[in-house]
Amino acid sequence: MNVQAISTQIQSARSLRALWLTALAIALLMAQAIVAQARPESFADLAEKISPAVVNITTSTVVAQGTGPSPIVPEGSPFEDFFREFRDRNGQGDRPRRTSALGSGFVISEDGYVVTNNHVIESADEIIIEFFSGAELEAKVIGTDPKTDIALLKVETDEPLAFVSFGDSDTARVGDWVMAMGNPLGQGFSVSAGIVSARNRALSGTYDDYIQTDAAINRGNSGGPLFNLDGNVIGVNTAILSPNGGSIGIGFSMASNVVTRVVGQLQEYGETRRGWLGVRIQDVTDDVAEAIGLEKTAGAMVTDVPEGPAKEGGMLAGDVIMSFDGHDVADTRGLVRRVGNSEVGKAVRVVVFRDGKTQTLKITLGRREAAEGAIPAVQQGEDGGTMDEPTEKVVLDLTLSPLNDELRSQLALSETATGLVVKDVDTLSEAYEKGMRAGDLITEAGQQKLIGISDLEDRIAEATEAGRKSLLLLVRRAGEPRFVALTIEAE
Repeated sequence: MNVQAISTQIQSARSLRALWLTALAIALLMAQAIVAQARPESFADLAEKISPAVVNITTSTVVAQGTGPSPIVPEGSPFEDFFREFRDRNGQGDRPRRTSALGSGFVISEDGYVVTNNHVIESADEIIIEFFSGAELEAKVIGTDPKTDIALLKVETDEPLAFVSFGDSDTARVGDWVMAMGNPLGQGFSVSAGIVSARNRALSGTYDDYIQTDAAINRGNSGGPLFNLDGNVIGVNTAILSPNGGSIGIGFSMASNVVTRVVGQLQEYGETRRGWLGVRIQDVTDDVAEAIGLEKTAGAMVTDVPEGPAKEGGMLAGDVIMSFDGHDVADTRGLVRRVGNSEVGKAVRVVVFRDGKTQTLKITLGRREAAEGAIPAVQQGEDGGTMDEPTEKVVLDLTLSPLNDELRSQLALSETATGLVVKDVDTLSEAYEKGMRAGDLITEAGQQKLIGISDLEDRIAEATEAGRKSLLLLVRRAGEPRFVALTIEAE
């Protein structure tokens, strides 16, 4: 091969390399362009697609005339009679009047099921659904769930309705684009867009799982849908956090994975049917974990076991629930939600930490709705008499006295109640910081029953000998139990 041929081959290789580098650069530029396109140029197509399934809701309620707002006039003021006459003349005295309220909702089936917030339709005598086309239909309530603020309505129509589907809210990530639709401030069929600001927010409910968003949500948006870019509902707009009642970019939508379970039960039964374990619980703190020898701060500590599934399954006060139905329990909130989402009548395995080791219990879940309001009052203590210990004593910065008939009467306790009454608490003490107050009743220490002050002193000595830094107390106030761990190093 001559020199000229070799030179030609080298030149060809260089050309191919240049072409390859150019192609790679173009591919990288295209990839960057695709990433840049992740932000939609417009929400118009999505809004046009889903608008027919979003509805305005108008409710009306008959209320007594006297229940409405009235001028604030001091009693005995010379203006009092004037305003009374003005109200009677214009409001026709105390005759009932009809008030209206506005909200939002969305259709989830072609045969007319509509989802909204419970607070939108609560106590309403009449519910009117207005569709994007302008058509109006009267709706009836199928079922409600105040705990998640969800209501299911139904309209009757001969024509199939446009509807939207629920998406998987667990796939929504902080930073994802979302779009809210509804009836803000009564303006009707308004769209706002933003991102998911936070996940798994809890406000005040037991089963709260809110998506936080900066998409503008105002009064009237309640019950409306929060969409992802696929046009699926991942939340129901429920609340705003605002100092002035208007949107400041902090809105909350109940996650669709909570809503779908509720809606499914409302559609099938007309009511919710949540699993019920039958315990009172509190979170495990670091000092509580140390006091009972738990290696990590996790689980839900059982403070009381009234009559119910847990008691029948052998659970005891002082147990720490570490696992429920094969799932680790991080805290009380997680346990309550998992139990509530379980099937009524299901037999589950519950792993508890008791006396320094784990134990597995088999418990058949009851129904929470049937149990609420039917749980018997907590009995203070068990069978037992009173010890002849009339002398008060300060222990762990608490002034304590054994329970006697006089104290039982003062604290409205049962005749069988036993324990130590807190008569005073050092305001600079750890006990005070942890919420203990005069009138509290200490029924257990170190998960053992207390009758007299000597029992508490024995428990302190035992814990000290075992190398414990704190002692776990079971404290009852107005019948409600909770565990408090107090440091015993200085004793």
